[in-house]
Amino acid sequence: MLDDLLNDWLAHFHPEFQGIRVIGDRWSANSHRIKDFLARNQIPYRWLDIERDADAQKLLTYAEAQAPCLPMVLFADGEAQPNPDNLQIAEKIGLQTQAANPFYDLVIVGGGPGGLAAAVYGASEGLRTVMIEREAPGGQAGTSSRIENYLGFPVGLSGSDLARRAVTQAKRFGVEILTPQEATGIRLKDDYRVVTLADGSELASHAVILAMGVSWRRLNVPGTERLTGAGVYYGAAQTEAIACQGEEVFVVGGANSAGQAAMYFSRFASKVVMLVRGESLTKSMSQYLIDQIDATDNIEVWTHSSVIEAKGDNNLEALTIQNSQTGESQTLPAKSLFIFIGARPYTDWLGHDIARDERGFILTGPDQAFSGQTIEPWRLERDPYLLETTVPGVFAVGDVRHGSVKRVASGVGEGSICVQFVHQYLSNL
Repeated sequence: MLDDLLNDWLAHFHPEFQGIRVIGDRWSANSHRIKDFLARNQIPYRWLDIERDADAQKLLTYAEAQAPCLPMVLFADGEAQPNPDNLQIAEKIGLQTQAANPFYDLVIVGGGPGGLAAAVYGASEGLRTVMIEREAPGGQAGTSSRIENYLGFPVGLSGSDLARRAVTQAKRFGVEILTPQEATGIRLKDDYRVVTLADGSELASHAVILAMGVSWRRLNVPGTERLTGAGVYYGAAQTEAIACQGEEVFVVGGANSAGQAAMYFSRFASKVVMLVRGESLTKSMSQYLIDQIDATDNIEVWTHSSVIEAKGDNNLEALTIQNSQTGESQTLPAKSLFIFIGARPYTDWLGHDIARDERGFILTGPDQAFSGQTIEPWRLERDPYLLETTVPGVFAVGDVRHGSVKRVASGVGEGSICVQFVHQYLSNL
């Protein structure tokens, strides 16, 4: 009888949330930044919209906030921080932002699937390993709402789940994960590779694996830059989906990431409109996603369609969409635009010694011969290893590498096998 009473009580008991609270305006770019940072780093939080939640103003009063203070982050211990940057939040909640040692066997730059796989294999094989991630572990794949073609997960899993599992696995083997932390330079010092961080500190190592992945390419049309974070978003499907409840959502892009986002939004929005420049989805999207989209009543695919202007004063209010076949344009009311239009590698900080192609992707192995760049000649008698860059002991894996297959499984595979090349390199030192 006592168990029954306790179970009845537990079924209807809703304890007050005791974690982090974020108070802000839906159309604030800084509010979006904070929510995205917490969500991608697997930190539970409660979002309170200052215009919709009655408790929001009460909490600001209790925190003795002085205007202007939004967005405000309230921590479980009672501390309130107005508009903190990501590093301040990370230090408060206990994320590791500084390395414990000045020297490691292996430094990995980037925490996407390739970097996480390299970290797991490197540390499990005895290499002292540190991973540097400037945003959150999981990379671009970590923002995916559903990955259904990854081996071993027949019903699929979200990118955040995959990142969480990989981070747990890496830490179990002793990997240090620095986030948010950014690499700003790499140089050679005798037989060591030295990575410079944004705060001016340096990490020396025997070998470096570059796994920075790619960023979403920006949509260069009037209004989008000004309204980014205020109705215009790059990725961020999971962070903003609930706010789109009952609204019409526009998604730009025709590859898997856009399709996964459209399927996720369809659970919340009244209608999802996919804007695709091509004549169909078949050239850029997996068939299983195309079938799911076709079977979802509230998703529409507009082919030959592009956004040519985003309109709004403080937030997105309308989109002008053009059909490339007919040349006709129409302006439609819109509150949310999510952009998934391809990849841009983050490699400008690497300097001139590490060769890249004309788009900035890193050349590795035999591809180095086609760089067309003036770089230091290869100094070793052996040929470069398959994933080795033009600098011996510096490797590249995943989406940032020239010629890579832009799939999660491919990044994981390259990160895994790259550790074997690292061992071969270290054996010849």
